[in-house]
Amino acid sequence: MAKYNILQEKSFAFAVRIVNLYRFLCEKNKEFVLSKQILRSGTSIGANIEEGIGGQSKKDFLSKLGIAYKEARETVYWLKLLLATNYITQEQADSLLCDVEEICRILAKIKITATANPSLNS
Repeated sequence: MAKYNILQEKSFAFAVRIVNLYRFLCEKNKEFVLSKQILRSGTSIGANIEEGIGGQSKKDFLSKLGIAYKEARETVYWLKLLLATNYITQEQADSLLCDVEEICRILAKIKITATANPSLNS
């Protein structure tokens, strides 16, 4: 039985929310450019986390988590842009930003912990 991984769960749930946001932006707002960008970055977070977990080494794991962090930061940018251009409400932005910032904090903490522990760097 697989052990529970909060980062996997949160990133997957966030990806589901991003897919739903994409649908909303396309169907309700007829917005197809920014929505595609946030779809790519927002779903890439969890995909890179999954790749990292299946990595062949700790270095590979940390590399994929680093990419996931970058994708999460990019997603923050797209959310702020969607808010600033009135495609989403403040309430929608705040909820999604809260989730992605939490994912960023978890990813950053993993990197700090792994970097501080030399045995994890091989």
